Amino acid sequence: MTTRTIPTPTDIEQARRRLADIARLTPVYSSETLSRLTGRAVHLKAENLQRTGSFKVRGAVSKIGTLSAAERAAGVVAASAGNHGQAVGWAARESGIAARIYVPQDAPMSKVEACRHYGAETLMTGARFEDALAAALAYVDESGATFVHPYEDPAVIAGQGSIGVEIAEQVPDAGVVLVPVGGGGLASGIALALRALRPQVRIVGVEAGREGYTIADGIAVKRPGELTGAILDDLLDDVVDVTDEEICEAIVLLLERAKLLVEGAGAVGVAALLAGKAGGSGPAVCVMSGGNIDPTVLISVMRYGLTAAGRYLVVRTHLPDRPGELMKLLSLVADERGNLISIEHHREGMDVPVTATEVELTMITRDETHCQALLGAMAGQGYSVERLS
Repeated sequence: MTTRTIPTPTDIEQARRRLADIARLTPVYSSETLSRLTGRAVHLKAENLQRTGSFKVRGAVSKIGTLSAAERAAGVVAASAGNHGQAVGWAARESGIAARIYVPQDAPMSKVEACRHYGAETLMTGARFEDALAAALAYVDESGATFVHPYEDPAVIAGQGSIGVEIAEQVPDAGVVLVPVGGGGLASGIALALRALRPQVRIVGVEAGREGYTIADGIAVKRPGELTGAILDDLLDDVVDVTDEEICEAIVLLLERAKLLVEGAGAVGVAALLAGKAGGSGPAVCVMSGGNIDPTVLISVMRYGLTAAGRYLVVRTHLPDRPGELMKLLSLVADERGNLISIEHHREGMDVPVTATEVELTMITRDETHCQALLGAMAGQGYSVERLS
């Protein structure tokens, strides 16, 4: 790698001018809740409110803005887990050029349909991003279309760097900036911009699921690219990992307290901050890279997050198989202010005495203290209690 391949501050500024009146200047929100929980001022850079629902539109518009007339006539092709494909499809449509997008077979359908909605020919191929990437590169050889790499491209990195410029202007006293790291384009661009404008700021990359499945599908890439990896090795102060459980907690908290819907990749910075992995001092800025979470994933995340927070309680118990026994149990739950949302009553096929029946209750509760009060009340009345959540 030579220094000529690394975007300069001038490159980032030129990309920012290409993005003017196209990409949104996304807001930065302060969070009283996160500040209280972490003991430091917390600011949220809301790229989930960007056009197409993620930061990716910045890099796509920046790259397409550099194409010659001949390259525009040949069209563009991309490989994407979803967000990059949407961005390239949207940017190509706005520029009046053709686009073909390759996505992994298990990419969230909400993102796949969005690619198609923006007018891009969208093909599902392979199990991982790397498979879609290989198919896209093969199509480039066949068609002569321009490949828009999701991260390993100086023009794309420069476009993402515009976020770093905005952070420097919007939060001039930032002490720590937490950035999701997948392929590394976002973190590279932001790091290049901040090192030029705020060299003293601590920059932390946040990863998830390098070795397996993760709900942060937007950064589910095995490793950064050669170019981005070299930039990150040079400019990041630290790289930390977060678990899916920590990401779920962050998604639920952001939705409930900040009223911001983010996908898994967009929540990793907040997850790292809540888990005490950010380090440094001073105000923290979390880059919420996208909000395109699949509805089915969101349902699972919310259920898990609320259960972990003691907001759901699932209990199994046994009752004498006599009239009125179920009503006694439900009255106890009502007296303890448990909100019953589901009940399963089993007599057949269960390993229970012939004179008993098994009951499974699902309740909405206030918090873990409330859960313990319900469990104690049941045990105090002689019920066997098996907690399932």
